[in-house]
Amino acid sequence: MSSQALISVNNLTRYYGDNCAVNDISFELAAGDILGFLGPNGAGKSTTMQMLSGNLAPSRGEILINGIDLLDRPGAAKSALGYLPEVPPLYREMNVDEYLRYCAKLRRISKAGIGDAMELAKLRCGLTAVGKRLIGNLSKGFQQRVGIAQAILHSPQIIILDEPTVGLDPIQIREIRELITELGESHGIILSTHILPEVESVCNRVQIINAGKLVYASDMKDLLEQHATGRFEISLGNPPGVDELRATDLIDSVEQLDANSFIVHITSTADRLAAVAVNNNWELRKLVAHEHSLEHIFVNLTLGDEEIV
Repeated sequence: MSSQALISVNNLTRYYGDNCAVNDISFELAAGDILGFLGPNGAGKSTTMQMLSGNLAPSRGEILINGIDLLDRPGAAKSALGYLPEVPPLYREMNVDEYLRYCAKLRRISKAGIGDAMELAKLRCGLTAVGKRLIGNLSKGFQQRVGIAQAILHSPQIIILDEPTVGLDPIQIREIRELITELGESHGIILSTHILPEVESVCNRVQIINAGKLVYASDMKDLLEQHATGRFEISLGNPPGVDELRATDLIDSVEQLDANSFIVHITSTADRLAAVAVNNNWELRKLVAHEHSLEHIFVNLTLGDEEIV
């Protein structure tokens, strides 16, 4: 696969009357990315997903799919896309095989290739045993799997998933997350959600949209590292007094949790803190960084705070 971005979005904007639902956003999706597209309800996530999938025209801006302009050549661009909207496009009166065969024809998969495409999609989505079951009689989790199966049926390079775990129970959520992680090994995926643990568990990149504007974009690892707090929880087998800890040069503040455990804010590195503990015979048992959670970062960004503290 070439190094060219699978999706390139430039200055994408969408108005509904006088309301600007999506305001001049730009980003890219590369092969192997699982991009978490976060935002509070009404932020513009679903509107963006509908534009990316070709179901809604932008007011202005450009969407390139594998270098192909989605507005100029929609057929060619959409052939590389698989899309699961928030409400899966399922026909409850069909069984799984009937539905997937119907979707394969819509995707113009050759007659000779339909059977293999169906079997592969069912295998990847854990649907092999339910091919003859009516979709309307399946659990919500299996219905979501059918929705994902139709999205990957034609082996697209890009999969767009809009709130894929809404309404599922914890076991079903875990299963869908595992499936998304597996699919991310061979596809570029955009996961639109407002569920923060979803992003933390499966995504390698995150971007946050608020009031139609893209307010943050980063690798997940960088996102958390950039907002490390400099606070650490330490547990000591031979702890000094709190005053002695506070008097240590690299420690700014101390909060005692119990007789052996403390939260400390340091001006140096964790390695330096560990060395001080060893040199002073404090019997270091635990040293864990306290970073801001994605939830903390998300709330601060979407509330419009200038910085995260």
